[in-house]
Amino acid sequence: MSTYRIQGATGEWEVVIGLEVHAQVTSNAKLFSGASTEFGAEPNTQVSLIDAAMPGMLPVPNRECIRQAVRTGMAIEAQINAWSRFDRKNYFYADLPQGYQISQLYHPIVGEGQLLIEADEKAGIAQDKIIGIERIHVEQDAGKLMHDQHPTMSYVDLNRTGIALMEIVSKPDMTSPAEAGAYVRKLRSILRYVGSCDGNMEEGSMRADVNVSVRKVGDSELGTRTETKNVNSVRFVMQVIEYEANRQVDVLESGGTVDQETRLFDVATGTTRTMRSKEDAHDYRYFPDPDLLPLELDDAFLSECRESLPELPDAKRARYEGELGLTPYNARELTAEVETFGRFETLLSATAAKIGKPEKAVATQVANWALSVAPGVMKSLGEEADPANATAEAQASILAMQDTGEISGGQAKEIYEIVLKTGRNPEEIADAEGLKQVSDTGAIEEAIDAIIAANEDKVEQYKGGKDKLFGFFVGQTMKAMQGKANPAVVNQILKDKLG
Repeated sequence: MSTYRIQGATGEWEVVIGLEVHAQVTSNAKLFSGASTEFGAEPNTQVSLIDAAMPGMLPVPNRECIRQAVRTGMAIEAQINAWSRFDRKNYFYADLPQGYQISQLYHPIVGEGQLLIEADEKAGIAQDKIIGIERIHVEQDAGKLMHDQHPTMSYVDLNRTGIALMEIVSKPDMTSPAEAGAYVRKLRSILRYVGSCDGNMEEGSMRADVNVSVRKVGDSELGTRTETKNVNSVRFVMQVIEYEANRQVDVLESGGTVDQETRLFDVATGTTRTMRSKEDAHDYRYFPDPDLLPLELDDAFLSECRESLPELPDAKRARYEGELGLTPYNARELTAEVETFGRFETLLSATAAKIGKPEKAVATQVANWALSVAPGVMKSLGEEADPANATAEAQASILAMQDTGEISGGQAKEIYEIVLKTGRNPEEIADAEGLKQVSDTGAIEEAIDAIIAANEDKVEQYKGGKDKLFGFFVGQTMKAMQGKANPAVVNQILKDKLG
């Protein structure tokens, strides 16, 4: 079993990791106001009186935000709390007009759950592992300070103020950068399946606070942790852990102590730096928000949330393996992202209908095409390819011709290239461009007879036991037929003639 360890001067160290993922809830309006949540608007154009903390403005919970949080909790097999409450987290900052953030410390809407990360030997994850999730609570986002708009002043954009966030808090169950990366990828996949967050980390709608501590191998007590804020990519999460764990080991082995603090990640250097000392809950003077009643969820609401859930990644992967007969690798790759399985299932349905076979009979062919062949052709063409031409119907036509032996794998790629460039019909391309396999046994037999007659010495060697020469005869035949002969027909005729 592969284990992540840091070899220090005084012995081996292990790292303990917990993540707090902030996921922006998919909703047209903010958590407590009707202001728009659309990304990319002009600064301060999506700010209601509630968001701006005007006196006398009372918050009203957005039902859709609550619904999405509950559905997310159900997707990670978590306890759903039918009674929860909002609290005020008090601190002063220029991007927080109210002077407090409405959050849920004491009574979150979602309790303990779990998430499975799959074994990945290449990444250093030796076996499947369950990561515990402590809670999901709903809270408001703050605004955004912009420091690069003016040489002496910072500007404030309050468009994000009041947007609903789910804070998904893991238990400290991860022990390597690879596990943390797999956890974020899997969590992002689940959120996108459910539709509760778009997962666009580069736009800030999903970001992670990374908690890291180290301890000597064999120790049971946790070390002092640091929290690196607002990390916005899987790669950066892994870099933070790598850097921060090694930094802490260096500090401890040099006789120092690790400070409990909040840190920032510098993308340019791949390092973290001190932001401020780490606060505890009492520093924020939490208390129940007096403007908001507790949330009470009835059975009908909870039932609707559960019934609205789609087939989730683990269940879909098991179905692909069990019902469609796909390999574990193909099943995992096809279910990793919403777009990937969506394209696959559309193409699978179209191909099965075109060929007239059950989906299971063509699933492996379609999976290999969707994961390897089609992306490879698209990548090779670059800007010459028009993705709009890659319709399921066009690809199904190519796969159908390949299934019947009309075209070879190489010809399928050639036809798909032309489809991507021009949008022409694949069957018309195959006819017009001469991209069909020759299955005429007479023509193939004639070519084989000529090759055998010209290579009598090799025929004798083959019959004398040099089996590898069979490949020579296949190659010569395909060359004579300009690569258009049906390989299955060539093989069969050669076997008959060579005995």
